[in-house]
Amino acid sequence: MTPSDLIADVRALNPAPATPLTADEEQRMRHLLERLPHDARRPSRHRTAEAETETRPARRRALPVIGFSLLGAGALTVVLVASNVLGLAGWRGGADSAAASALESAAVASIEASDPVVGPGQYLRITTNAVYSASTGDGAGGFTSFLDGSRDELYVPYDRQGDWVWMRHAREPVQTFGPASEAFAAEMHALEEDELLRAPAGTFYGGSPTEISGDYDALPRDPNQLLNAIYAKTLTQGQSRDGAAFVWIADVLRNGTVPAELRAALYQAAARIPGVTITEQQASLDGTTGIAIGRVEPSTNIRQDIIIDPGTGQFIGEREISLVANNGLPAGTPSESTTVSITVVDTAPEGGTVYGNHPPGDQL
Repeated sequence: MTPSDLIADVRALNPAPATPLTADEEQRMRHLLERLPHDARRPSRHRTAEAETETRPARRRALPVIGFSLLGAGALTVVLVASNVLGLAGWRGGADSAAASALESAAVASIEASDPVVGPGQYLRITTNAVYSASTGDGAGGFTSFLDGSRDELYVPYDRQGDWVWMRHAREPVQTFGPASEAFAAEMHALEEDELLRAPAGTFYGGSPTEISGDYDALPRDPNQLLNAIYAKTLTQGQSRDGAAFVWIADVLRNGTVPAELRAALYQAAARIPGVTITEQQASLDGTTGIAIGRVEPSTNIRQDIIIDPGTGQFIGEREISLVANNGLPAGTPSESTTVSITVVDTAPEGGTVYGNHPPGDQL
């Protein structure tokens, strides 16, 4: 496959570019593609499917992965990342006008807002209330499921190299669906109890519990460049490149530690993803109401939403809803949802199990 063929494939993927390539930009793209190994320019198609029985709630439920690309991973990554003017962002349209307007308003409000300021001796407390589906095979080819609730409080010190404290409250059933579901929930929570952990620099279990996706400082603030970087990061994930990119944005926002200028850029990047719409004008999560903006993945009938307040730029939370009955959950049931709130506090809980530089299992 020649560079001309690759350029034609990129244009086939993106039939209506927002800004046509200039002759100089096309030459730059051609030069980049000429430098790729031959195998990287070969068209590829990947399709994998896995059926998995879950017996514990998952933070991000595994789904069958169906990926399709006209370009090899190496070629597409170069097209997305190596040049600021090339990539998928903006070529195929974006969110509908109402969703784009709400996201732009939230971006402007985020820039005008002030992030919480943590002083010496203080902590940033990130409170996360989450609901996840727990499923197991019912022995007849189906699934038994219930919705599991959890509440976490993460205390991040002013000195990020100091001890982080993580209060994990015992999970509790939120919703069951019949006698078998009730019995499964009771079995899963028979030994549940609160857990208090601490670790220098947040190195719980070998890494930070906030699951931050990379270095915030390394992410572009220009929304087109940011979206191209996200497409590259999620190249082999999810059922589609747009769906994977939108889920990545939701995952990063729910960490609760995204600075205002990056939060604004993430909203603007989401506005450039095709298929994004307002899914609910008044959506409530954990008692807080905002606008739900989401995208349906056609191959799975699963919708990913983010809930925001366009007036303040506040990220309220995110949720995942199956539009059809799935794994024992009725159609329209949110199988996952997360709300995040942030405050500055003067103290953190004492004691707990110590991780990181201390032997696991030590007690203070």
